[in-house]
Amino acid sequence: QVQLMESGGGSVQAGGSLRLSCVVSENTVSGACMGWFRQTPGKERQGVAAIYMGSVTDYYADSVKGRFTISQDEAKNTVYLQMDGLKPEDTAIYYCAAGPVDLVAPLDLSEYRYWGQGTQVTVSS
Repeated sequence: QVQLMESGGGSVQAGGSLRLSCVVSENTVSGACMGWFRQTPGKERQGVAAIYMGSVTDYYADSVKGRFTISQDEAKNTVYLQMDGLKPEDTAIYYCAAGPVDLVAPLDLSEYRYWGQGTQVTVSS
């Protein structure tokens, strides 16, 4: 069973930065899709960013483009989400997820198979 563990969440003021990390328990398959999602109470979980392992191609939700950066370290089985210019509306629980190599829509949560427990990000104004 693949396990994912997020870390790096916390509380910051608007304009601040955080870096989330997601460690995968097993060697990720080259080309597997890794995504970051977020969810607030009463709302659906939404895709934030995604990247295919071993690729430089990344994907972002419009709301975070230019502020968030997803990256990977295959040797460490780790995916990162650098979040700069944080806004109060970025407050959410952030989840890391792993999907198959043939995943079609990287920001669509329905195709992801494995999920972490989430890490809270709180941005105050």
